Formats: sequence, C-alpha cells, structure tokens
Amino acid sequence: MEQEQIQEQEEIDASDMKKKVYSIEDLPGIGPATISKLGAAGFNDMMSLAVATPGELVGATEMSESTAKKVIAIARANLDICFASGDDIMRKREACIKFTSGSKELDKLMGGGFETGAITECYGQYGSGKSQLAHTLSVTCQLPPEKGGAAGMAVFIDTEGTFRPERIVSIAKHYDLDGEAALKNIKVARAYNSDHQMLIAEKVEDLVKNQGLPIRVVIVDSLVAHFRAEYVGRGTLADRQQKLNKHLHTLAKLCDKHNICVYVTNQVMSKPDQFFGDPTEAVGGHIVGHNSTYRFYLRRGKKGSRVAKMVDAPCLPEGEAVFALTEQGVVDV
Repeated sequence: MEQEQIQEQEEIDASDMKKKVYSIEDLPGIGPATISKLGAAGFNDMMSLAVATPGELVGATEMSESTAKKVIAIARANLDICFASGDDIMRKREACIKFTSGSKELDKLMGGGFETGAITECYGQYGSGKSQLAHTLSVTCQLPPEKGGAAGMAVFIDTEGTFRPERIVSIAKHYDLDGEAALKNIKVARAYNSDHQMLIAEKVEDLVKNQGLPIRVVIVDSLVAHFRAEYVGRGTLADRQQKLNKHLHTLAKLCDKHNICVYVTNQVMSKPDQFFGDPTEAVGGHIVGHNSTYRFYLRRGKKGSRVAKMVDAPCLPEGEAVFALTEQGVVDV
C-alpha cells in the first residue's frame, strides 16, 4: 500500500506527456487508488479532468500540485474538441420536450411549457406558489406527451422540508393518474446542508442510469436556503458563491447531457434603498442569474391568484401570466 502511494505521487516526465491517452485508466504515473478517488470525486472522463483546476484534483486525491497540473495538461492534449454546426444544435433543440405546468397562461409565458435541457429559476416571497408549482411539475412530467406531459419521472431535492406526498396524490387525481403510482415515480431526497445538497445533485446521474422511465425533471426546493444559512457575513460571500456556482454547473450538466428540465426555487431579499417599484430581489446574485436559462418572478395577485413575470429568457419576450393554486395544483384562473 505504501509503495502504491509513493507511485501515485511520482512526477510525470516529458515522455509521458507525449503518450496517447484515451481514458483516465490510461493516465501515466497514476495508480488505482488515485483513479478510484478521482471517480469518487466525479472525475470520470477526460473532459472532466481537462476542465478541472489543479486545486480540485489536489483536494480530491492528495496528489502534488505539479502532478495535478500535468494530469490536466495530458487530458487537454488528448481531448478531441468537437465543434457542432448550427444545424446540429437545431436538431438537438428539436429533441427538447416541453411539458405543461397545469396552466395554459403560464405555459404560454414559458413558450409552450417547461423545457427540458434548461434550468428554470422561480423566485418569490413565501406563499407565492413556488413549492406548489414544484409539486405540480412532479406530476405533469409523468403525463403522456398527448396530454402535455413528458412521460418521465421526477427527482425532488428537498432542502426545506416542503415536499408533501398528500399534495401529489390530490394533483394526480386531477389528471386521472393513480396517486400511489405517481408517488413511486418521484424520487425524493432531503438535503440537510449545502454539501449534502451538492452531493445529491451529483448522484442524480447514477439515478438516471438505473431507472426504467427517463427522468424528465429535477426539482431543487430551495436552491439557496442552506448556502444562505451556512455562509453568513461578507467575509464568506466569495466561498458561498463559488460553491453555488459549482452546484449550478452540476445541474447544468444534467440538463445538457440527459435532456432534463431543472426547476429551482429561490428565496428573495428586500432592497431598502429602492424607493420606487417592487424592492424584492432574488438571492444568489449574478451567479444564479447567469446560470439560469429561464428566470421568472412569482407574486400574489388579486382574489388569491398568482402572477408570474418573465424576467429573463434566451428567446422569449418579457410578459406576465395569471394563474391560481387549488387542490388540483396549478390551474388557470
């Protein structure tokens, strides 16, 4: 064992840099123990190594920084970067699925429904309907395509204890689905801190490979609750944003690789220096804003209704939609 550890710490010489490497197992100067540690940390292919930082590899495997730099250099030298043409991207976009939120008005605001292959962020004050929408999406994604669904399963990452199976049963009844079957098609994981939340998101990929039905929506309710509670004060802001950025990149990879819709709810804060207009602003700053494909704001409307305002989207105009929350979930007013 000691000899193996010494072997893992050996420097990679110039001749190793010129060897053709096709997988992590072929990396020169890296022993089985280090490869196992890399895999446990999520570095399973050459691309993940090529885009890693030396610090990430050192933290995951305890190899020296110079060895980490050379491993990254080898991965980059042996990685075939494939550029796709615009029509290739167009064909990939055609594979995206849009499934209903339960409200035609909200679907229209979202360009036809909630889209797979994208992160959709919804922020608003407590009681605005973020979690109720999450429960509805957990059911509507199970519907067949002809009924506005995605014929898939849902993953619900619960950070605030908001998941209620009773709501799933009542919403499923509205769509003529068996309540027990609907619950079985939702995989729920309770996250108790930010590190646990990030780990669960990384484990979703394993879940994707082991399920019969495809996973079509991953819900994180809420995205920033743990990060906000654990990183207090300006001194910890940089660390918080860095971890949050990494978490969002994991979710973005799930979107792109497995054609999954990621729906995240976000908390809000009030801007006391704003004298005109709504002082409500989403938590998480630019990191969350830039990583979200679609971003909309929920607020209470008249007579118990809810108003969704499109804040940011790649190719959709700003606008508003009015819907209601009932025992059947999200419905039109």
